[in-house]
Amino acid sequence: MTILILILTASFIISLILTFSSLSEQSVHWFIIAIAFLAMFTGGLMAGGRAKEKGLLVGAVTALTFSLLTLLIQFLGYDVSFTNEQYLFHGLYILTGAIGGVVGVNLSGD
Repeated sequence: MTILILILTASFIISLILTFSSLSEQSVHWFIIAIAFLAMFTGGLMAGGRAKEKGLLVGAVTALTFSLLTLLIQFLGYDVSFTNEQYLFHGLYILTGAIGGVVGVNLSGD
């Protein structure tokens, strides 16, 4: 849930910036990717902290859930499959979520 809230909030803010400024989507492309990775890490961190064990698995499953939701929306809503670049990014999202889960377990203290 954390990932979804972070992504939706960031998307709203970026859409406002793009609407009311002269910036284009290409000019904020890397910023959007950085926010996505930060959201995956944060989501994994929080999931791992709550689980208090198996952070690698919990963080990866958290990011995998987001990736599957994205795939379903894109495939069913727009009738478009993932590109190779998107598969790469979502694989890295899962890895980032897993790392966040490990950090979250270690920060939880028990």
